Amino acid sequence: MAQGCAARYRARNPRATPPYRLFETHFDEVRGQWEERFERRCGFWRGFVDEQVLRYLDCGLFENGFARIRCPECSEEYLLAFSCKTRELCPSCAAKRSAATAALLAEEVFEEVGHAQWVFVMPKMLRPYFLHHRALLGGLAHAAWETVLELMCAAAGEVVMRPGMVAVVQTAGDLANWHPHVHALVSRGGWTQDGEWIPFAFVDEHSAELLYRHKVMRLLQDEGLLSDERTELLLSWRHTGFSVHNRVWVEPEDQPAVERLARYIMRPPISLERVQWGGEGVVHYRAKGGRDGRAMPAGDAAEAFDPAEFVARVIMHIPEPRRHLVRYYGWYSNVSRGKRRKAEAEGGEVGGAGPASRAARVEPRSARALRRGWAQLIKRIYEVDPLVCPSCGSEMKVIAFITEHDVVDAILRHLAKTKSRSPRGPPGAATLPATS
Repeated sequence: MAQGCAARYRARNPRATPPYRLFETHFDEVRGQWEERFERRCGFWRGFVDEQVLRYLDCGLFENGFARIRCPECSEEYLLAFSCKTRELCPSCAAKRSAATAALLAEEVFEEVGHAQWVFVMPKMLRPYFLHHRALLGGLAHAAWETVLELMCAAAGEVVMRPGMVAVVQTAGDLANWHPHVHALVSRGGWTQDGEWIPFAFVDEHSAELLYRHKVMRLLQDEGLLSDERTELLLSWRHTGFSVHNRVWVEPEDQPAVERLARYIMRPPISLERVQWGGEGVVHYRAKGGRDGRAMPAGDAAEAFDPAEFVARVIMHIPEPRRHLVRYYGWYSNVSRGKRRKAEAEGGEVGGAGPASRAARVEPRSARALRRGWAQLIKRIYEVDPLVCPSCGSEMKVIAFITEHDVVDAILRHLAKTKSRSPRGPPGAATLPATS
């Protein structure tokens, strides 16, 4: 590769982002006023939130440690700060997590068949139940799966078949309001027990809406949350308040589109690009469109929030630890894919006339590929490979992980002095002293 032809990876500056500054400034205020001011609309305070926020406020800061990355050919070097890996809070970590999962789905889970995006929505009257009983969010995904399965099996008639589905329960609406709904990627057809592919071009949305309503209401009734009076009220509505949308689909050969849809259904609760805050006054959050029954605000289509109110809205969407965010059903379930891999390893037949099983074709990842995993995520998100030297084009290598505070401080002080003496560029591009 010619010298200087590679784009340079620039480390992010988390302190410059509005969400970071909002949490740094207002988190203690929100926590102290939660019961009095926010509990009714945002649910009870959950103890794990403190740890998640503290980890987020440490994310991407060089003073908390970093990796040293160096080119063996020309000694070009830079630092890479550690990530917090929190879920649905840190925009950077959420983007990397969604990119990693989307790549996994596109390359190792989804078969080379057509897929449709299904969106399952419930009326506002029922949403608070899932705010105060978050364990039921998984039941929403299961109700969506049962809806898809029953309608496709009914369309297949006497043929026993199973579609493949990957579902994500999103809790945020367009303006970070509480709006639990299900996004799912579903195969446009299903497989028989012998692995034969049976395509379906269309599933009626209205039938899916009525069936999904029945299943969600039954879920709440079984938990003793939905009274008979409220059930009768919901059933009396001319418009159910539920909706199912399945008119977005991609063709089998368009795998990049499948990956883009997978990243979309796993998007974080707020978009970094839509938040504006100058450090004081109100927070402006731009709506992406008239959704959830709300008209778009006038002017620049941005709504103003009190800073503490906006922080509370973000906290409301942080998921509980160890709660699955992505759920696999049918042909794409972990059990089904595991059985197909086992059958392939034992020399059995997987699949019939339909597309061959991707689970059986996937080769184990090499150690080299695993080492480059984080670099591939950054490349997918920012379109810059952080392991390609911007000076000579050679492959850079991680040479050390620096976690000792004394060593971290010494390196950062050295970089500050180097930057003040030379106009060559950012501190991360300077040559660093040797450390243990």
